[in-house]
Formats: sequence, C-alpha cells, structure tokens
Amino acid sequence: QVQLVESGGGLVQPGGSLRLSCAASGFTLDYYAIGWFRQAPGKEREGVSCISSSDGSTLYSHSVKGRFTISRDNAKNTVYLQMNSLTPEDTAVYYCAADPYDRGSYEERYFAVWGQGTLVTVSS
Repeated sequence: QVQLVESGGGLVQPGGSLRLSCAASGFTLDYYAIGWFRQAPGKEREGVSCISSSDGSTLYSHSVKGRFTISRDNAKNTVYLQMNSLTPEDTAVYYCAADPYDRGSYEERYFAVWGQGTLVTVSS
C-alpha cells in the first residue's frame, strides 16, 4: 500500500511560520523526487517546490523563493517544507507527491503518488 501523508497545517498569523511534513509508507522515498504543490480557494493547483533524491538539489516557485525551504530525511522517510514570512496569499491546501524517475521538477505529470493534502490558513 503506497501512501503519502501530509501534516503540520493549521491557522497562522501573517508573518508567521509553519513546517509541513510529508511521510511515506509502503515504499522508501530514497529514490524519488518529492514535490510540494498547493491549491488556493478558486485557483488551480500550482507547483511550489521539489527536491531530488540523487543530489538533494531543490527548486522553488518565484512566489515562495527565499521564504520556503524544502528538505528531506531519508532515515525517517519524510520530506519537510519550512514556510516563513507567510502571507494570506499562501492560504491553500498543500500536497506532497513523489516522482519515481527523480526528475527534480514540479510538473504535475511527473508525479505518480499523491497525498490528500493539509490545509494552511494565514489570517489575523
């Protein structure tokens, strides 16, 4: 049973921080690139960040670069997304997904396994 489960979402004030976790079960993520995506109310899902398995290289969308940091801990079979300086525009359901070919890109068509999402709400 291959599965990804996101956690760590919640309500945070503008300027605050959250750390999201993406835990894999039924497989090891060592050889997968992992991407983070988000879908805000009334908008299409967009790529946020990704991290490769081969060399740990990372990629960020323009809107989050400098504020968000993606990392992985293969021993814990988990990937993280540290989110700082949050704004209301970051409010969305955040998803993680796995690319078995380790392409290091957040094009959705590359990702075969998806979590069900965790809600982040940025509001006063």
